[in-house]
Amino acid sequence: MKTIEIRRHSIRSKPGEHLNQSGVTLARLAGENLGPFDRVVTSTLPRAFETAIAMGFAVNEQNELMSSYSAVVEREAPWPQSFAAYSKAVKRGGVAGRYAHQLAAFYRKLADYLADDRAALVINHGGVLELGVVACLPEADYESWGEAVDYCEGARMFWEDGKFVKAEVLRVPK
Repeated sequence: MKTIEIRRHSIRSKPGEHLNQSGVTLARLAGENLGPFDRVVTSTLPRAFETAIAMGFAVNEQNELMSSYSAVVEREAPWPQSFAAYSKAVKRGGVAGRYAHQLAAFYRKLADYLADDRAALVINHGGVLELGVVACLPEADYESWGEAVDYCEGARMFWEDGKFVKAEVLRVPK
């Protein structure tokens, strides 16, 4: 079985683009028990790239698709909301659904790239993370997953026989 682990970036001081010291510390702690990963992909925004580095992983690729979504997607699927709410937005179709399916296609391609029993790490953003995960597993029970992910939290998706078969939410202890 292959795994794709998707995490939200760490803490920054808004409106800054870079992680602050608390963000570097949190990413280091979160990264201590992660990996190994054969491929690490981040959005093109500095906070995502810096999170992967602070977690202890070299970045293989930065991808614009995961950097943010449009104002139209934001209107259809505003951040933050629960995984269940994002799932409903994806099922309605529209711009949010199309964007979510683009993310899912990227994750499927990434899973196909991996050898059996290997893993990839993706660092992106709140809203982007949830939309992509629910598009990959449209029949999952997202009611039990709770609210949107916080800093360095995410989901681990499992790929087998050419499809995502399950996922688990990854929370950071407070």
